[in-house]
Amino acid sequence: MAYKLAIFDLDGTILNTLEDLADAVNYALGEHDFPVRTIDEVRRFVGNGIRKLVERAVPAGLEKEEIDRVHETFSVYYQQHCADKTRPYEGILPLLQRLRAAGCLTAVVSNKADEAVQPLCRRYYDGLFDYAVGERPGIGRKPAPDAVLEVLRRLQVDAAHAVYIGDSEVDIQTAVNAGLDSIIVTWGFRDRAYLESQGGRRFVDRPEEIEEIFLS
Repeated sequence: MAYKLAIFDLDGTILNTLEDLADAVNYALGEHDFPVRTIDEVRRFVGNGIRKLVERAVPAGLEKEEIDRVHETFSVYYQQHCADKTRPYEGILPLLQRLRAAGCLTAVVSNKADEAVQPLCRRYYDGLFDYAVGERPGIGRKPAPDAVLEVLRRLQVDAAHAVYIGDSEVDIQTAVNAGLDSIIVTWGFRDRAYLESQGGRRFVDRPEEIEEIFLS
C-alpha cells in the first residue's frame, strides 16, 4: 500500500452541504435586502471559504463594511443550520471504516470555518478522522498548503505517503502546493471537463475506487 494517509476535502467530497450553504446565503442576502441566488450559482461560488462565498454572492460594488455585515449574518445562521439538509455522500462512511480497518490514517482539510468543520465531522463521521482542520487564524486558506502540511506534521506522515482527495480546482492546486498526489471525485460541485482543464489527472466516480487505490 503506497499511501498511509488519506486527506479529504469536506464540502462536495465527503458531505453534500450545498443546500444548507445556499439556504444560509439566501437568508443573509434577504436579511440585507439583496437579491437571492440560485443553487447553481452557489455551487459555482463555493470552494474558497465562507468569506469568498459571501463576496461572490452579494451584488457587485458593495463596500467592505456591507459585505462584513452580510458575512456576519451568514455565519450566525449557518452555525445554527449547517446540518439541516447536509448528508454524507453514499459510500463514504463504509469507505472510511474500511480504510481505517486496514490501518490507514484519515484527515479532513477544509476552507470551511473550523467551528463548522469540527461538529460536522463529529455528527456524520464520529471517530473516523485522526485530525480535521478548518479555516482558522494562522493557517492559510487552500490552495495554500498550510493546513495539509499541518496534518502531515501532526500525524507524522511524509508527503510521499499521503494523498489529497477533493472535488474542485482549489483541491487540485492545494495538492500541488503541498507536494501531494491528488484524487478528484466526480460527485461534487464541479464537472469533470472543467476539472480536467484545471489540471485534474486522476478521477474517481465512486468511493469504492478510492479504496481500490489504497488497498490494491
